[in-house]
Amino acid sequence: MTRGSAVALVLFGATLMSFVGLVLRHIEHADGFQIMAYRSLSLSLVVLIFACWMRKQRISGFLRQIDAKDCLVGLFLGVAFTCYVFALINTNIASALFILACAPVFAAILSWVLLREAPSGLSVMAIAMAIAGVSIMVWDGIGNGSTFGNMFAVVSAFCFAVMLVLIRKFDRDPLGGTFMAGVFSSIGNAGIALIFGAGLAITTWDLGLSLFMGAFTIGLGIACVSIAASYLPPSEVSILVLLESVLGPVWVWLFLNETTTANVLIGGAIVLAAVILQTLGGVKSPA
Repeated sequence: MTRGSAVALVLFGATLMSFVGLVLRHIEHADGFQIMAYRSLSLSLVVLIFACWMRKQRISGFLRQIDAKDCLVGLFLGVAFTCYVFALINTNIASALFILACAPVFAAILSWVLLREAPSGLSVMAIAMAIAGVSIMVWDGIGNGSTFGNMFAVVSAFCFAVMLVLIRKFDRDPLGGTFMAGVFSSIGNAGIALIFGAGLAITTWDLGLSLFMGAFTIGLGIACVSIAASYLPPSEVSILVLLESVLGPVWVWLFLNETTTANVLIGGAIVLAAVILQTLGGVKSPA
């Protein structure tokens, strides 16, 4: 694959993922637990097929290779997936996506603490900028009633960051963990829906959109980025994937006229700048 093709594939994957908010806004009756049960099911199936194709394995071989490390990665990623959807439900798309974009910066903090990777001067600046940007958006949410959704977005970004650090620590591809995230998230949310919620019976329309979200906007998006990632520097991939956070608010504005506040745009711009700075800054040296 040429560099140009790899860049195009990452951008295509990020574009697919950017439609999650728009698709979610068209869900009519299903609640978050129901959506996640079916969304995660289709996500895990797409990742399973993709992983077997990438690794040239049978399904049985892939499943036998799943171990405790994949399950640990999957646990944090499953929580991140769930909080991601609840963030989108309970706040505007722009706030949720901009806060979620902080995951690489949060990962830098965790790597500093857990992996003893000393951050560079640029990384320290990025951390400070990210905290400032998120604080602006969370403070704005207090005024417009979006605090609950913004908190879900912060938890999601933190869990994504833990997943990134675990992948780095275990030195393996994220496919097994992503598959387990879908399994855990589907089973967990289905159980909550059955025991405490409205059950799993939803309309055909909501079912179709939930399955579509998992299979195409997320599952296929992750697959495209994963394929191209081996042909590009990680720093470049991290910056290109930010297209998701840029396009997500644009789609709901164009098609649903969902606008956001000036504070969210300011905070989001600071966060995006922080992520780019962190990506370019890297780490100074192992302790």
